[in-house]
Amino acid sequence: MTQNTQQQSSNKFSTYLMFIVLIVLGLAVVALFSAVYAYMLDNTMLAGFLIIIGTFALVISCVVFYQTKRTAASLKIEAPKVMTFIECKNCGTKTTRDFQRGDYVFKELATCPKCPEHKQMITGAYKEIKEKEKTFAV
Repeated sequence: MTQNTQQQSSNKFSTYLMFIVLIVLGLAVVALFSAVYAYMLDNTMLAGFLIIIGTFALVISCVVFYQTKRTAASLKIEAPKVMTFIECKNCGTKTTRDFQRGDYVFKELATCPKCPEHKQMITGAYKEIKEKEKTFAV
């Protein structure tokens, strides 16, 4: 998975949560329109309750949407760095480079810079491991 795809997937949030937020948002809008209609029919008590319910649902759905979006933005998944180890079997020259699409172990590459008559071969591909920060107990 590429880093761009990982960033896109980390910025999205749950489909179910989005569905619930949209339903609550729709119900809030319906409640507010119903409040206006009830007020036009001189039913002020019903209009007041519908305004309170609609406003509360609107605020709750906006807060949940904002919090979820903020949380998703803070959860960025960092793609691990993968290194390819290349070795010449004749002279023993070892080099490393970033992993490229299509690399696999025992794949023959271009000729060796030290001995042009022999080809280099990929001898390994490893994920670069970052050392965790050391914490000291006080």
